[in-house]
Amino acid sequence: MAQESTGLRPTTGRSSPGEPSSRARPTDDHPSAPAPPDATAGTAAPAPSGATPAAATPATARDSATPAHPTDQVDDTDAHGLVAGARQDTAGPEEAAERGRRPASREPGHDQAGEGVHDASGGAGRTRPVKGRGGAPESRRMTLARAAAAMAGGALLFLAFPPTDWWACAPLGIGLVVAALHGTRPRRAAWLGYLAAVVFLLPALAWVRTIGDDVWVMLVGVSSVFYAVMAALAAPVFRLKWWPVWFGGLWVAMEWARGLVPVGGFPWARVAFSQGESLFTRYAALGGAPLVSFVVALCGALLAYAALTRRGSPRRAPHGTERATGPRAAGTGPQATGAGLRVAGTGPQATGTGPGSRRWAPAGAVGLALAVPLLSLAVPRPGDEGRTVNIGIVQGNVPGEGMYVLGDEPAVVLKNHANETKRLAQAVREGRLPRPDLVVLPENSTDIDPYRDPYARQVIDDSVKDVGVPTLVGAVVAIGDEHRATRSLVWDPATGPGAYYDKQHLVPFGEYTPFKEIVLALWERANLVGRQSVAGTRPGDLRMGPVTVGAVNCYEVAYDGTVRGTVRTGATPIVVQTNNASYALSNLPPQQLAMSKLRAVEHNRAVVTAATTGISAYVTPDGKVSWRTRERVADMTVVTVPVRTQATIATRVGALPEWALALMGVAAAGVAMWGARRRGDRMGRD
Repeated sequence: MAQESTGLRPTTGRSSPGEPSSRARPTDDHPSAPAPPDATAGTAAPAPSGATPAAATPATARDSATPAHPTDQVDDTDAHGLVAGARQDTAGPEEAAERGRRPASREPGHDQAGEGVHDASGGAGRTRPVKGRGGAPESRRMTLARAAAAMAGGALLFLAFPPTDWWACAPLGIGLVVAALHGTRPRRAAWLGYLAAVVFLLPALAWVRTIGDDVWVMLVGVSSVFYAVMAALAAPVFRLKWWPVWFGGLWVAMEWARGLVPVGGFPWARVAFSQGESLFTRYAALGGAPLVSFVVALCGALLAYAALTRRGSPRRAPHGTERATGPRAAGTGPQATGAGLRVAGTGPQATGTGPGSRRWAPAGAVGLALAVPLLSLAVPRPGDEGRTVNIGIVQGNVPGEGMYVLGDEPAVVLKNHANETKRLAQAVREGRLPRPDLVVLPENSTDIDPYRDPYARQVIDDSVKDVGVPTLVGAVVAIGDEHRATRSLVWDPATGPGAYYDKQHLVPFGEYTPFKEIVLALWERANLVGRQSVAGTRPGDLRMGPVTVGAVNCYEVAYDGTVRGTVRTGATPIVVQTNNASYALSNLPPQQLAMSKLRAVEHNRAVVTAATTGISAYVTPDGKVSWRTRERVADMTVVTVPVRTQATIATRVGALPEWALALMGVAAAGVAMWGARRRGDRMGRD
């Protein structure tokens, strides 16, 4: 019986070699017609003398259903086996052998290998899409395997961040995510990227639960969209040569976008912030946090490249047959296993180097992956300048928890920090601590505006006079009757309040309410924000005693431009005032400390952090934590800090590395998509 008269097209699967096909794929006219006797997938049409067989192994059977929409087509991991079997028609042995030597054509507009399955005639416009789900156990297993790899990658990314701090998990996690995405279409890649991001960000941002589980889930959901977009753009990029490099650029572009939108962005949980003390850290002095994220993503992508190439390496095949990993291997090549290696730059067909050099590709990729962190040792670092300053750090603690940290007693936060400042002054007088040149108190160390309240002013003034040096006080001050500012205020023991820095990057829904009228109408808890904060407009260089410190306020330490702008004024050291009381004992304080460690290396500056409930710390310019407090306790000390004035390359070049890397990644995605469209148009004309 001729196939054209029945409308049946046989397909292949993964049964045992030589096993006959159990069913042919039905058409709309014959939804359940049995396979014709000559359409078995286990036998191939005889080839004339000297002809090369069409496949290295016998084709096998596969159940499949006709989809209702082309978007449900299988991806390249399934389709090549289907194409191999679909070429066996009843046109005769000579024509069958000739077709076995011709490369499979694709439907116009489908750039991914295997997005359409051609009929036996091989003519353009005769493509029938095949579902990746209904009735195809292998396809379901591969989908589950990809999902499992994406989830495992997200989990490893979380483990790279504090408090676990297993920094090596970051490139391993990214490698698993890349393996999950490789060889898929953009739509599938998008949901796999989203899945990986949710598994990563749900525990990484668990501290947001203090505000509410709904806010936590909403924040994770919105943030994960950026990973989904990045994954969709990466899908065609995997077809390019040197794709691990382009993928790293896409990762930087994704993190840049996350830190920009919406409502000022949310750069928390950038991969660079998991590398506070790792082999990748020194790259921060060369290109800042974006370069650190890039090299970690590059390392992970190279590891994925090695694993994928290893899985698709050629094996020894019987003499006179095509290798089992060739482009037409039915059910045995990387396309059938899910590795999806028939892409430019990975397979032997793409590289043109042949099986011999392909065998060394995995080892070479692993070598490059290991070289990436080791090369950071060559990054130039400024040396010590022989100058120091003594800085007192005060952590006063608060009585409450969660959203009600102030407790019921009036002015309790103010009195706790004033008392701890006096305790520091007493330790200095007794000789237990060296005399400080300046003292730093945390953000919100006074819960009463000292400009308007005489009592608050008197309490602060008494404690500063007792210690006898300029003190940086954290205060929330009124701006008119309806607004406020989060202020770092220099308090002199002789002249009182003087120079100040107002926080520039405000916390949305914490210090101000975006889209205020709409949000307040829909969400009652938004009223807890109270008076809306006003953002500052100038960097935080403040003269205090013998040095000009660089004031950075809490949330701002996550923003490259804010910290860099302050350091570029010549300020040294960096002083971070923070109020993490609502999130005490969560994973937020250690995550914020990790950011300070990276900033120290990035700008060649010591970083001193004063927190209301912890973690207060001193980080050396090479990113080492020299002193830190426990959480939910009152504490104080005096640390001797090196004064560094030399600028790193990262400080001088600013955002240029980030722009270059992000543009490189986005441009690669554009080239990949343009190339796919062009190939589709050319095949349509052919």
